[in-house]
Amino acid sequence: MCVLLGRPVLAGSVVALSVLLSCASGQAASQRHSRHAPIPQATSISVGDQTLTPWGWADFCNRNADECPAGALPAEDLELTARSWSSLRRINALVNAMIQPLSDMDHWNVLDRWDIPTDGRGDCEDYVLLKRKLLLAEGFPRQALLVTVVKDENGEGHAILTVKTDRGDFILDNMRDEVKAWSQLPYRFVKRQSQTDPNVWEQIGEPTSAPLIVSR
Repeated sequence: MCVLLGRPVLAGSVVALSVLLSCASGQAASQRHSRHAPIPQATSISVGDQTLTPWGWADFCNRNADECPAGALPAEDLELTARSWSSLRRINALVNAMIQPLSDMDHWNVLDRWDIPTDGRGDCEDYVLLKRKLLLAEGFPRQALLVTVVKDENGEGHAILTVKTDRGDFILDNMRDEVKAWSQLPYRFVKRQSQTDPNVWEQIGEPTSAPLIVSR
């Protein structure tokens, strides 16, 4: 049952990905009214040189090769329409409500492990990977859905999903249910995936030490 009131505890603490996909689709009817919300405008993030790939992404790809297709594709931005804006808002709130926050140390007894949270538990990068998967399943272009590493207000590592659109760059974040323009967030953007190849990462802004782990 897809009842999203606050942050419910999932039945049996187990979430099959197929259930999440079904739930995401089932929310569409109840969210149709939100398509009338104004479509916002943002700016685009400027990226620089190629930089080191986060260890967590490389490890995730080693275990899930189908999630990390090799080979470049032409850059493509999402056309931000009332329908696609509604989908971004719906998926962000859906995953935030359905996943129970849990650190990698408590979850896996390791400092950093990126994964699709099929057991209903995870930390920031796990939320990101599931949102990315659900949006891909709805037909969003891979090149517009970019895993991004930032430093939060406390200088700690954090992962978010940048969505590149024809109206600027917007962020899906497990720390807030509202989808916001990247410039509205109190983060220091560090690096993100390249639009043309998800296995290539690009620097954002002036060089800074990358967080060793992302954990919120």
